Amino acid sequence: MILRFLTAILFSFALQQMAEAEYTLRIDAGQLKRINTPVRFVLPDSSHGHWQLVGPNKQILALQVDERGEGTFIIPNLDAFETAIYKLTPTTQPTHPAIAKVTEENGKLKLTVSGRTVLHYQADKSELPRDDLEPIYRRGGYIHPILTPKGTIITDDYPFDHKHHHGVWFPWTNTIFEGRKPDFWNMGKGTGTVEFTGLLGQWNGPVHAGFTSSHRFVDLIAKPKKIALSEIWRLQIFAIKNINQNGNDSPLYHLFDMESVQRCAGPNKVEFPQYRYGGLGFRGHGEWNGKENCFFLTSNGERNRIKGHATRARWCHIGGKTGGKLGGVGILCHPSNFRFPQPMRIHPKEPFFNFAPSQTGDWEIKPGRDYVSRYRFVVTDGEPDTLLLERLWNDYAYPPRVEIYN
Repeated sequence: MILRFLTAILFSFALQQMAEAEYTLRIDAGQLKRINTPVRFVLPDSSHGHWQLVGPNKQILALQVDERGEGTFIIPNLDAFETAIYKLTPTTQPTHPAIAKVTEENGKLKLTVSGRTVLHYQADKSELPRDDLEPIYRRGGYIHPILTPKGTIITDDYPFDHKHHHGVWFPWTNTIFEGRKPDFWNMGKGTGTVEFTGLLGQWNGPVHAGFTSSHRFVDLIAKPKKIALSEIWRLQIFAIKNINQNGNDSPLYHLFDMESVQRCAGPNKVEFPQYRYGGLGFRGHGEWNGKENCFFLTSNGERNRIKGHATRARWCHIGGKTGGKLGGVGILCHPSNFRFPQPMRIHPKEPFFNFAPSQTGDWEIKPGRDYVSRYRFVVTDGEPDTLLLERLWNDYAYPPRVEIYN
């Protein structure tokens, strides 16, 4: 009886403390109209694991807390130059179920929203799919497949013409490390490779799901082999609930963010002489091969892949037909990225795209200075929507401003 009484008192005290900890969020749209925009902010008290967020219409919105003490929610609609007021209070349990999820299966991570597959991350070295592939090409630490909202696969893995290509991957080509010249991109040369080294964390939630993983850039010329760079990936998919024009519950697009943090593994720098490709790469589906089967659209409005190559853009959409179904992905480059807007490698015949900062001249990664790259991916069915891509890039580059007070 006494124990129950004390428990009731403690619970009542906790509820009172939470009630006293109510905060107000003021969301400022700025000059842009916001539709299903992810909003991040630093929580005012990191001691609480769960929060309730109530919108202007008294609706309780899903809010997710991450390991960095940041809260994320998706603002459904806010007109340009308008503000919205939300009430934020700590709670003892989540207000919404986790619909964005990560599951492990056979050395891969499968990322889904409401049961729909968004992408797979190949963690461990993948099995070689064909007999013509030599063991040197085996690798992990890349994304494949990527699927559209209607389930169409838009990426390739180990294509016949470039065995070292994968759906989305991030190696460097022309490098100098301790006087040697390892090529981490063209693995068939045997001078360099990128290895997956571990999963650092993964999470599910009502707003987003994702993982962090580690990679290393290995110089195979050195005897014994030597690690030149270490890398951390943070990838998260968003639970966007936009309703498509047919009225069903499938979204107009899948949305996910990728951040790469590369740093020198030791006391020596890595140099990057000028070169036409290297960095974040995308390889489209095998049925997109041939210049008539794959199309590009840059933020500059350029559709000609020859003219678009070596130009600089905020985003680029790559698309084609898989099994007769049209789909593609817009890759958005964050303005904080090195040499933004970054120059692009657009292949003249193959479904290959690369943001390639080395095109514009020599550069280097020095010890003690992280090289951070951020990209957002918009995966769609059908033709590219320029207005959608431009709006989502603006959301990414210039998110709504958040003020917190109590």
